[in-house]
Amino acid sequence: MDTELARTFLAIVDTGSFVATSERLHLTQSTISARVRRLEQWLGAELFVRERNGCSLTPAGRRFQRHALLLARLAEQARREVQASITARATLTVGGRPGLWEAFLCRWLGDFAPRTPGISVRALMGHEDEIMQAMIDGEADAGILYVPEPRAGLGIEVLFEDVLLLVSTDPETPVRDTGYVYVDWGAQFLAWHARTFPDLGEAAIAVNTAWLGLQQVLTHGGSGYFPQRLLREPLQTGALRRVPGAPEFRLPAYLCHPAPVDSAPLSDALESIRDAARRIDGIDA
Repeated sequence: MDTELARTFLAIVDTGSFVATSERLHLTQSTISARVRRLEQWLGAELFVRERNGCSLTPAGRRFQRHALLLARLAEQARREVQASITARATLTVGGRPGLWEAFLCRWLGDFAPRTPGISVRALMGHEDEIMQAMIDGEADAGILYVPEPRAGLGIEVLFEDVLLLVSTDPETPVRDTGYVYVDWGAQFLAWHARTFPDLGEAAIAVNTAWLGLQQVLTHGGSGYFPQRLLREPLQTGALRRVPGAPEFRLPAYLCHPAPVDSAPLSDALESIRDAARRIDGIDA
């Protein structure tokens, strides 16, 4: 199917009318209508209900909408990657958990990209299952994860160890009374947390990224477990303080990549990531 048909369909959904779509795409209304007819003939179903003031999706149209979005994204991704292959010596995709982009991979990317103008780097953010699937599908060249899944042909090495500290805006107040924010650091942390704080109960706020949890605590007060590398400034300024006597939790971060590495650009990127890990503030790599 012509991806232009999918894009035209999405434009109609967005504008709510064939007339507005023709103006947006700088095409005649007859061209827009012809594209929709071709798409409906190909799918074997009507996609729009024509109304006096616009149009709305039929049940078939609503079902096709998700597929149209996917088709448009795949086409755009293919275009970007082909263009990158023309203008760049190599294209690398590096994925990582949100918490690992914060104060680590973002710094690495800012240092690595300017030094390697012949390499186009695509940054991918997601959780373990998403990054692992991207590597399996060949859509990512390397991943930095807390809980990687061993796979044939995949090299996994410990990159550094995150030290999670319990901090609070009011460390003299019991944690349960401070507005505790639970950050999802994975199954191991969940089990350890339940054993360590059996009386804490369910947190009123739970988040799946450290940045979101940290902003909540800094803005509204409270407490939570965050990586030491993210706490340097808040601890120095006194915005946060460590909770006296609170245990630490150590969470290894792993570097995942194809094994063996048969690409010089990827080899350079991996060594650069290892070097960045050795220079993380406040952590013994």
